[in-house]
Parts: sequence; C-alpha cells; structure tokens
Amino acid sequence: MRFLVRDRILGIGDDYWIEDERGNRVFLVDGKALRLRDTFELKDTEGRVLIDIRRKMFALRDTMVIERDDEPLATVRRKRLSLLRNHYRVALADGSTELDVSGRVLDREFAVEYDGELLAVISRRWLTLRDTYGVDVVREDADPALLIAVAVCVIHLAEKERGD
Repeated sequence: MRFLVRDRILGIGDDYWIEDERGNRVFLVDGKALRLRDTFELKDTEGRVLIDIRRKMFALRDTMVIERDDEPLATVRRKRLSLLRNHYRVALADGSTELDVSGRVLDREFAVEYDGELLAVISRRWLTLRDTYGVDVVREDADPALLIAVAVCVIHLAEKERGD
C-alpha cells in the first residue's frame, strides 16, 4: 500500500491530506495550533480521530507519544548515539516491541523496521510532485495509520531539532 503525503508548508497548525496511490483521500493530519505542546490528530475521511499524536512536555529528550482511543500505543524518540544518519526508536505500548526508524529523515528518505524486517519505506524517489513524499507500507499485516503516525512524529522531531 502506498500513500502520498504533501508536506506542510507553513508549520504546525496546518492540516494536510494523505491520499492512496489512486488519489483518494484516506487520512487527514490535523495539526492543532495554539496548544502548549505540539499536537496532531490522524483522522479518517469521516472526521473520526484514529490516532492522537502529542509531544511529551517533560522529557529529557524530545519525545512524541502516539495514542489510540486514549490508550498509549507508542513512544517515539531519537536514538542516543546516531552520528551519521537519523535514528529513532519507537517503543510500542506492549513493552516488548520496538521499531527502528533510520535514514535521511529531513530528505524524506527513511525506513521503518521491526527486528530487521522492513515494514515501511518513506521516500520522495518515486514521486515527481514537489513537496510530496510516499509512505509505502510493505507488510500487508502492518497498521498503516500507525506507520503514518510514526513518519509524522519522526519528521516533526527532526525538524524541531534542526530548528524549523
């Protein structure tokens, strides 16, 4: 499954649609402006909130929390020692599962893996549209909404770190 994401142009508070490969709107990323902490909602086409994404207020390093139905689903944070490439760890709420995100995040060229197995590839390579990147969900049993939320978190954290 491939999804197309148009980059936010103006920053937090902007909303943007995620489309499937046929151009149908599938998810809306709703950035909540004027909040104390960075907050996003991933909604379906009917406006139902599927996933909440929030930046943790009091954490030693920047951390984003992903929730579904007010229950923690995952925590995203930058890996401590990652010199050459961006590396992020996604700890799922079950406590035993950890996803690895690595690549050139600011260039929108990175991958999400679980235990060495590829789950999703985020890339601009396939697209000719400016300011658009693709989220290619490789495994059929993977949760596309969660993987899109992970991509949104990682990009947001990388941009914050860079100072955007």
